[in-house]
Amino acid sequence: MSRLIVNADDFGLTSGVNRAIAELHAAGLVTSSSLMARAGATDEAIAMALVTPSLGVGCHVVLVDGAPVLAPERIPSLVDTRTGQFWPTLSAFLLRLLTGRIRDVEIEAEAEAQMNLLQSRGLPLTHFDAHKHTHMFPAVLRPLLRAARAAGLRAVRHPFEPEWALRASIGAPLARVVELTVLRRLAPRSRRILEREGFLTTDGTIAMASTGSLSADGLRALIEKIPAGDWELVTHPGYHDADLDRVRTRLRASREAERQALRAVGEVPGIELISFAALTREAKAFGRDGNRLRQK
Repeated sequence: MSRLIVNADDFGLTSGVNRAIAELHAAGLVTSSSLMARAGATDEAIAMALVTPSLGVGCHVVLVDGAPVLAPERIPSLVDTRTGQFWPTLSAFLLRLLTGRIRDVEIEAEAEAQMNLLQSRGLPLTHFDAHKHTHMFPAVLRPLLRAARAAGLRAVRHPFEPEWALRASIGAPLARVVELTVLRRLAPRSRRILEREGFLTTDGTIAMASTGSLSADGLRALIEKIPAGDWELVTHPGYHDADLDRVRTRLRASREAERQALRAVGEVPGIELISFAALTREAKAFGRDGNRLRQK
């Protein structure tokens, strides 16, 4: 059987993003979301989630391009001290990470603070992932797992697109496909870490190559090729409004396109839609310690 978690990232970014996620969930197309703890429309997103318990909600841990929960002086290696904000680009973050200038204890503390903030508002978090997929890198993944364990979470996105999905991506920029193909070299190590730490995840994540270019035809082609197993579809739907124009993001018009494209989720038979909560429930039901990792 093929099962699919349809996850909408950036819940809380703007009211237009929140509205798109709520509408798509009501239509039975989005099953899961990843909520930012400190974004312009976080409070609204939390209020929506609390009255929509059928929508899985995870913590979208932000370590790049955003505002921290902790005071900047507590996490000096993560922030630009001139602004008190996270470093604005992934490249700036990675340069500091790979040269040893970011402290893992600060990553852990900030991630736990973000998770705890959402939980303190009454949200039963189903999983976590990271903005811009920073947890691809072991130096980020390990402290995030420690934070998640402290917060009582056991499910996480495995942010690597399988080869079959990369081949099936229609309209994805070649540079993006090449980038993700290279990054796949990190996938076996990531799985070993998750297995050793007892965290739940899926068999892979799809539509990463198509971020910013996802169409209904492209989504349909991906879903039709899904093999047996559990998979996560990463999406970024939204309405392109004035609020979105004020946010730093490369995904503007594409959010409208993804919102429309997601209608294709309901057009492919034989796929069961689930959220990360299903993985956790099944692990508890079968007495597993959290391992649900298959090599693909």
